Amino acid sequence: MIGMGYRTIKTAIGAGLAIWIASLFDLEFGSFAAIIVIMCIEKTKKKTLHSIQKKFFASLLSLILGSICFEVLGYHPIVLTLFILLFVPILIKLRIQEGFVTSIVIISHIYTVKEANLENLLNELYIIFIGIGIAVLVNSIMPSFKKEIEKYKTEIENKFSVILSQFSAFLQESEQKWDGKELVEVENILNQAKNITIQDVENHLLRKENKDYYYLEMREDQLEILKRMVDILSIVSSSELDVKQRGMLANIFQYISQHVDSGDTTIALKLLEEYEESIRETELPKSREEFEVRANLFYLNFEIKNYLIIKKNIYKRSKD
Repeated sequence: MIGMGYRTIKTAIGAGLAIWIASLFDLEFGSFAAIIVIMCIEKTKKKTLHSIQKKFFASLLSLILGSICFEVLGYHPIVLTLFILLFVPILIKLRIQEGFVTSIVIISHIYTVKEANLENLLNELYIIFIGIGIAVLVNSIMPSFKKEIEKYKTEIENKFSVILSQFSAFLQESEQKWDGKELVEVENILNQAKNITIQDVENHLLRKENKDYYYLEMREDQLEILKRMVDILSIVSSSELDVKQRGMLANIFQYISQHVDSGDTTIALKLLEEYEESIRETELPKSREEFEVRANLFYLNFEIKNYLIIKKNIYKRSKD
C-alpha cells in the first residue's frame, strides 16, 4: 500500500474521523474539518507538519483580521473582496500563502453567519484543531522503506561489481568489448533510491542522520570516479604493449569487484601500496608509448585510491 493507494486510504479514514468528531461536538460547518485533513496530508511527516503549520497560522490570521474587517465595515461582498486583496500580500510576506484556501473558507463561515462572536470564533477554532489533529494522527503512520532501500543497495552493488569486473577485463584483454550500459543503469537506480531515501528521512523527525542517504552519496561519488576511468581504460587497452603494472591493476579491479559490499578497504589499499612500490622499483620507460601507458596506469591507481578512500570514510562514519 505504498504510494498513492496508501495515502488515499489514510486520507479517507482521516476525513471520516474528522467529520465524526466534529458531529460529536455539534459544530457548525463541521464537515470542513475533513477538508482540512485532506489538504494537510502530505507524502511525509515533515511535509505534513510544514503544511499544517502554514495552514494553521494563515487560518488563525484570517479569523482575527477578517472578523475585525466585517465587524467594522459590515458583512458585504465588497468587504470580503477588499479583505482578500489585503490578506494575500500579508500571507506572501509571511511565507504562509499555502494556507490561503483554508483561511478563506474559515472566514467565509463567519461571513455566512454574519456575526464574529466568541461562540462562532470558537466553533472555527475547534474545526481547525480537529482537522489538523487528525491529519497529524493519520500521517504518523508511515510505510517502512527499509526493504525497498536495501533492494536498491543490492542492485547498485551488483552493477558496480559488473563495472569493475569489466575494467579488469579491459586491462587483461585489449579486444574486450563493453557498451557501458551498467554505468547508465546504476545512475538511474541511484536516483530512484535517493528519492525513496529522502522520503524515509522526512518520516523520521528526530533522526539527525540517515546512513542510507550517506551510502547513496558515497556511491554517487564513486560512480563519478568510475566514469572518469572509462576513457583512460580505453586508451590503455588500445595499446598492445605488455606492462607489468597493467596486470597488477587488473587484479586489483577484480578484487574490488568481488568485495563491493564490504566496508573494509584495508586489503584493497594494501594491494595499491604494493602496486605503487612496484612502480618505484621498475626501470624508467624506454619508449614514448610505454611512458604514456604507465602514466595512464598511474592515473588509474590515483582514481582507485580515491574510490576506496571515499568508501573508507563513509564506513568509518557509520561506525561512529
